[in-house]
Amino acid sequence: MGQTILELHDIVKTFPGVLALNGINFNLQGGEIHAICGENGAGKSTLMKVVCGVHEADSGTMVVNGKQENFSNPMEAYEKGVSIIFQETSLFEEMTVLDNLFLGHEKTKKAGIIKVLDYGGMRKEAEKIFQRLNTKINLDAQIKTLGMAQKQMVEIAKALTFDANIIIFDEPTASLTQREVTALFKIINDLKASGLGIVYISHRMEEIFELCDRVTVVRDGQYISTKNIAETNKDELVADMVGRKMGSYYPKSETAIGEEIFRVEGYYDEGFLENISFNVKKGEILGFAGLAGAGRTELMESICGFTGRAAGTVWLEGKRLHIKNYKDAMANGIVYVSEDRGKYGLIVDMSIQQNISLPQLENFKKGPGFLDVKKESDKGAEYIKEVGIKAPAPDFLVANLSGGNQQKVSVSKALAMNPKLLILDEPTRGVDVNAKAEIHKIISELTQKGLTIIMISSELPELIGMCDRIYVMKDGYIAGSFDRENVTQEKILTVALESKKEKQEG
Repeated sequence: MGQTILELHDIVKTFPGVLALNGINFNLQGGEIHAICGENGAGKSTLMKVVCGVHEADSGTMVVNGKQENFSNPMEAYEKGVSIIFQETSLFEEMTVLDNLFLGHEKTKKAGIIKVLDYGGMRKEAEKIFQRLNTKINLDAQIKTLGMAQKQMVEIAKALTFDANIIIFDEPTASLTQREVTALFKIINDLKASGLGIVYISHRMEEIFELCDRVTVVRDGQYISTKNIAETNKDELVADMVGRKMGSYYPKSETAIGEEIFRVEGYYDEGFLENISFNVKKGEILGFAGLAGAGRTELMESICGFTGRAAGTVWLEGKRLHIKNYKDAMANGIVYVSEDRGKYGLIVDMSIQQNISLPQLENFKKGPGFLDVKKESDKGAEYIKEVGIKAPAPDFLVANLSGGNQQKVSVSKALAMNPKLLILDEPTRGVDVNAKAEIHKIISELTQKGLTIIMISSELPELIGMCDRIYVMKDGYIAGSFDRENVTQEKILTVALESKKEKQEG
């Protein structure tokens, strides 16, 4: 590692009624990948937004490349070599890749007595940058036509057009497939090898231990520790993050498994879902594993009536169902919690109680055209207590909750409909390790009360730790299944990666 290129001393940042950062210290060296860990709401992203000029610190000092700085906007940070790549990209969808790369700092040349845009010069520089990144992207393509991984490459290239030597990645792998993650890690390591300093924010411990050199933990807006990756472990980091040792990441309770409650037979959607059959028993947690694009989410969305109905039969408690839309699914006791709580699960500008009551307003009526606000508030308070939502009151806005507590609201919204079958799609995506453990505990307690759960997850340890059985999907069909007693990550991955031909020959 090289010289220190970023230093933060006693950074304080407050928002109305909230002390977001309280005397944070941090340093980054050239040629280093430095992780920042902490629970949702710990202050990680706020700290990096201070570094990048999105927020201005109330007090404290920041030294960038040996010079004290205080950026008032992101463009100032860009110009001084500091760039941030958010989980949700900040690119302009209708503009081309080339236009996005140089927006705000376009190259110009003289044409007689006037200056014009030097598209040739910008194109030449962009081609050199993408060559350095070992990535091919059509510079004339509109951003909206690109996939998430390509958009991230454009963000990285944009940073390099400013000759950035500090790049901050905020949850960069949340929307990527494993193959895309591998490609991104290679690029990040190449940037490190060229002397850049990388700040890496992630909830995924395995990524931090695979990729990073040092890790700094923040908790409740305060600096806790900085450790060399080679000299620490997951348990130590988790203890620093939550302020105590975690007893179990997957608190699965032993539950009496009952008779079959749900069954799918010969489910088929031409061109995608292929002759799928499976069953779930009362009180069971049934897992669905598979690589991105395997068809897990699409299968559950189809069963719940979100998409056009496929061929095949669906049975619940011995009764054959004819689900035409999600309203039919809910009426029969099948409730789905989306992997994208912000887009499909919650209305974040509404309160906790409003989100919980929204799917079933008929049950909260107080005469024609009137809503029983007290009943709605009582129901919100009930789930705040039952699910452990950290909020002062039921009328608290969901937008002001941490990611883990938003996910608890999403689950509460589903539970309030008294489901017979609860389908959880990536229930802990984007939440911190403590919130994950709390959500796992909630899931385990629900099955003890007799609820049946289908869980889709891309995190194999989560599936193995929480599920009674696991189906593995690949290319729209079920490629294999495992009981809790004989499943391993290696076995799941072998099935998920195995081709049909290899399976048939085997």
